[in-house]
Amino acid sequence: MMTNLFSVFDPSTSILNMSMNWTSTFLGVIMMPMVFWLVPTRMMILWNSITKTLHNEFKTLLGSTGFNGTTFMFISVFSLILFNNFMGLFPYIFTSTSHLAFTLSLSLPLWISFMLYGWINHTQHMFAHLVPQGTPSVLMPFMVCIETISNLIRPGTLAVRLAANMIAGHLLMTLLGGTGTSLSYSILSLLLITQIALLMLESAVSIIQSYVFAVLSTLYSSEVN
Repeated sequence: MMTNLFSVFDPSTSILNMSMNWTSTFLGVIMMPMVFWLVPTRMMILWNSITKTLHNEFKTLLGSTGFNGTTFMFISVFSLILFNNFMGLFPYIFTSTSHLAFTLSLSLPLWISFMLYGWINHTQHMFAHLVPQGTPSVLMPFMVCIETISNLIRPGTLAVRLAANMIAGHLLMTLLGGTGTSLSYSILSLLLITQIALLMLESAVSIIQSYVFAVLSTLYSSEVN
């Protein structure tokens, strides 16, 4: 049973030996250029206001030392994760953000680029980050070890947090949906209400996890300047 349950998140669907599970990830790339040739709709006006709000917030987090245009990179990351999270809510579409291959591909290059930039250009500043201000002399070696470990696991925590949150809700909905055939009509109506509530919760989690990933990436980049 567990093998069948977790096979939902296994990218194995194929047509003519070509994997189709990641197709949903590339649908946004196909649809995106179309919006530049259309009259702005209410949806586009709403999306523009969202990106403007995110731009102002990320700019505040980066501070005066941030490079111009850096916020657009994090807005793009937010948009990509948000699109894939919502695509995974549709039936028979593989949730690519529930796979570590996708989430690590986003977090690891970002973290490596931040570390390379920080250690090459601001070496003294990066060493200073290893010992928080006001740390007693006796605890300094321990603090260096703790800060180093916490810094090294950052890409892993970013990737696992996103993947785990996507998997958890989908697994719960799959488990509840599998019991529908053996229930009476009265309990089935209750199950449907629960599934709708879970779907709304998953929609909120999709937005929140996209925002958390983008904000944490912004904070990590602001530390190296």
